[in-house]
Amino acid sequence: MKKEIGIIALFGLLLVGCGKKETSTGMEALPIEVAKPVVKNVTLTRDYPGYLTAESRVDIVGRVNGTLLAKKYPSGQRVKKGQTLFIIEPTVYENAVKQAEASLKTAQANLDYARSSYERMKEAIKSDAVSRIQLIQAESNVESCEAAVSNAEAALKTARTNLGYCYIQSPINGVADLAEFSDGAYISGEGSPVKLTTVYKDDVMYSYFDISDNQYLAFELLRDAKTKIPETEHFVTLRLGTDGAKTWQGKLNYLSPSFSLTTGTMRLRAELDNPDGVLKPGLYVSVTLPYATAENALLVDNASIGTDQLGKFLYVVNDSNVVSSRHIEVGQLVDDNMRIVTSGLSPNERYVTKALMKVRQGMKIQPIMK
Repeated sequence: MKKEIGIIALFGLLLVGCGKKETSTGMEALPIEVAKPVVKNVTLTRDYPGYLTAESRVDIVGRVNGTLLAKKYPSGQRVKKGQTLFIIEPTVYENAVKQAEASLKTAQANLDYARSSYERMKEAIKSDAVSRIQLIQAESNVESCEAAVSNAEAALKTARTNLGYCYIQSPINGVADLAEFSDGAYISGEGSPVKLTTVYKDDVMYSYFDISDNQYLAFELLRDAKTKIPETEHFVTLRLGTDGAKTWQGKLNYLSPSFSLTTGTMRLRAELDNPDGVLKPGLYVSVTLPYATAENALLVDNASIGTDQLGKFLYVVNDSNVVSSRHIEVGQLVDDNMRIVTSGLSPNERYVTKALMKVRQGMKIQPIMK
């Protein structure tokens, strides 16, 4: 009998102890950071892979025959418009200019004599000192000499042009590539121009990227009076480097008039300044394209969003400071750390921002507003 009484007493003490522990736990609410969603207008964007090209590139060619006497620029460095880049042996073409000048002088002298003779003939025919046939022949001789002068002038112009081709200048400001030929090489450019180098005008760059037909149609459907982005604000952001650390802003200036039948995409182009020459043709970049605006969008801390088998969720805190799990629909990431919530949350509700592993469904917390 005493043994049974002792067991009952011990069981009672255990019950009392458990009751005290549960009461104590229920009274101690964990301090947890919470926040309300940020409400603001957001520009909706989408990222695309793109590549860069220089505003223009010009192949520098040799158009005459001769030995390449000198390369007059440092490879890979900036050159100015009008700067001499190459000199091709000019001797033959200098002689051709001298010959053409001499031919022009001869033709001009013949013309002067023919005109003088014609004038004398016109006076002589008044007294029948010459026949009309002789006058016609003198007039014809003047016309023939005039044609000879025109031919000589054209030949001189051609000779001077060919001589100018011996001194090859840059047509633009830019960066000159490596030379295709070394000093002393023979250039045969008279029959078919020979490429010597390329100059890139890179103070302005173009970024090309493609969007699919489905995305284009979706963008167009979103462009009503409220969501349409003004044409004056058609800017894109280009990202380069690790995690897109380097950014540049470009202005959209070209939209292809048609879609490619093979890829189903449309080509777009953005123009951006490159005064320091950091950007180079051929670089691959990430292009962020704005396509609409979302008014009064709800933004939450992206780190506060959890994922389970049913999708994305937040821990929402009610007026009694009790936590409940709620599934939400999310949109794009904004400012690298905020995520748009498109449904499942109202502007005045609070959600747990940190310590997601410490909270659970139905748990009462001590909220600390962020």
